[in-house]
Amino acid sequence: MTLLDHLRRMARNNLWSNDRLYRAVLAMQPGEFDAKRTSFFPSIKETFNHILAVDRLYLDFLTDGGLGAAAYDDYVPFDHAASLAEAQADFDRKLIAFCDGLSEADLDRRVITDRREDGKIPERIGDILAHVFLHDIHHRGQVHAMLSGTSVAPPQLDEFLLDYDQKLRKDEVERLGL
Repeated sequence: MTLLDHLRRMARNNLWSNDRLYRAVLAMQPGEFDAKRTSFFPSIKETFNHILAVDRLYLDFLTDGGLGAAAYDDYVPFDHAASLAEAQADFDRKLIAFCDGLSEADLDRRVITDRREDGKIPERIGDILAHVFLHDIHHRGQVHAMLSGTSVAPPQLDEFLLDYDQKLRKDEVERLGL
């Protein structure tokens, strides 16, 4: 497997993991989405909004979208889990399409990231993608832990890539078109 193949699989894993986690969140009791919790961000709602805001920022960098830091600064948080889930799924499909359109040579190509105080910093596409996936996994883990204090059990999230686990995700992967 090449690095590009791996990044493409990680993009698909992002869609699958987010879908699985959002399906759990959408089953929570009223008020649990916004409830104050102990984590890096004080609620599931704020954590999920942060994930999407950062995702949008980095995709703007990757595609030279022209928004720069404004992609994050001008982000308007979603108040409802269903609309946030839909926006995240839309983003995840855009990220899959972006990764599918890359060549191996693109992974070393540098794009400009706008770091406000630190200026414009060129970064490799492969490094940015690795960062995005790590960032998303990190914060999904926080949502996963916060779910333990709700009416819904946290879903399994670490069974996407192995053939052994296909039986556990087959229906979801087919539903998502992965």
